Amino acid sequence: MYEANYIRLRKLCGHKDSMPPIAVSRVAQGMDLYLQVLEQTRYTSTIALTYYFTDAHHGFLAYPDLKLRIYYDALQAEVISQSFKCKNRGWSKYTNSACSSLLTRWKMNRFLFKWLSFCNQQGHSFIVHDQSQQNFLLTEGIEVPLQSIPYSGNVLQ
Repeated sequence: MYEANYIRLRKLCGHKDSMPPIAVSRVAQGMDLYLQVLEQTRYTSTIALTYYFTDAHHGFLAYPDLKLRIYYDALQAEVISQSFKCKNRGWSKYTNSACSSLLTRWKMNRFLFKWLSFCNQQGHSFIVHDQSQQNFLLTEGIEVPLQSIPYSGNVLQ
């Protein structure tokens, strides 16, 4: 699954050196998909990927708000954290058990696998200058903050 997630992320984001530090992918009949590069090293990238929903109490609600790590040397990608609230009561029974770590990681990476397939089917892409794009890609003037850490423009290459 980690290899399949890597392949799907590379199809969505392209090569690490050409990935925009912050971007929004817009498609017809779909929600805007937000990407932020949080950290890049020689062999890894840490990114945030989310949608934003309008929320009456908080203004915007980031969902699913995943932080992902892409391992270029191992050709794998995984969810390293998630910060969404699940309304499904059955989900919480797994988070309190002794073996929840492995099960939770598997569920989150399985979700990523399905979500990336869905994003691909909708036509989302963060590849700059891709002639086959079915989306509109914004890389400047993005108003919605993607993380609690403000974007400084300093991304290690």
